[in-house]
Amino acid sequence: MDIEVFWGSGSTPAWRVLLGFALAERPFVSRRLSFSDRETRSEAFLAVNPRGKVPAIREGDFVLNESLAILAWLDRRFEAGPRLFGTTAAEAGQIWAACLEYENHASPALGRLARPLLFGSDPEPGTLDAAIPAVEIELDRLCAWLDNSDGPPAVVGSTLSAADLVWYTGLRFLERGLTRPAAVEHNLDLLPLTGRWPQLAAWAARVEAIPGFDQTFPPHWRDGTAPLADALG
Repeated sequence: MDIEVFWGSGSTPAWRVLLGFALAERPFVSRRLSFSDRETRSEAFLAVNPRGKVPAIREGDFVLNESLAILAWLDRRFEAGPRLFGTTAAEAGQIWAACLEYENHASPALGRLARPLLFGSDPEPGTLDAAIPAVEIELDRLCAWLDNSDGPPAVVGSTLSAADLVWYTGLRFLERGLTRPAAVEHNLDLLPLTGRWPQLAAWAARVEAIPGFDQTFPPHWRDGTAPLADALG
């Protein structure tokens, strides 16, 4: 039975799920929704997710929303293939901890800097500068994990997992914000991220080498006045 994935371009939670299917080497039927056309508020999609948010999946009569829940479901749905949450209890716990560290700590910190640049009016003086220290703390923490990898860089161990997908897409959201004109006007000298945090380069390259990565990249992020390259850097 086909698995349908409902997503929207630019939603980092949806991007996590698309990367999860790529990493797990599982096919799916793409159901891209347009935010500008309010397709996430359509009657048809609200029947899938009454909250009107992506991502969501449907397999027959089974539907599920919330990106981490979908990744966990995908990890258990198939017996064979790459695992998104490790192969031992210890790995599963560590990967979940890293995902929740992002959700509860890094995401708010990165969002306080990126969201005003992407979605707000001109930020008040000092607002963006005040947000930078928390971002620096979270990127330092991520790089410490990468330094502790016992093989190729990964957030947990040496195998790519759901934790890598969560943190990678979050960094790309931050990077997108930092390419906006307001970031230049406020002299936010954080790009390239790999210049100050060089550990990110090899790690990001691993994520970007996932077969099918290019097909998961938010399509509209390649367009506009400051388009993002497919690769972090």
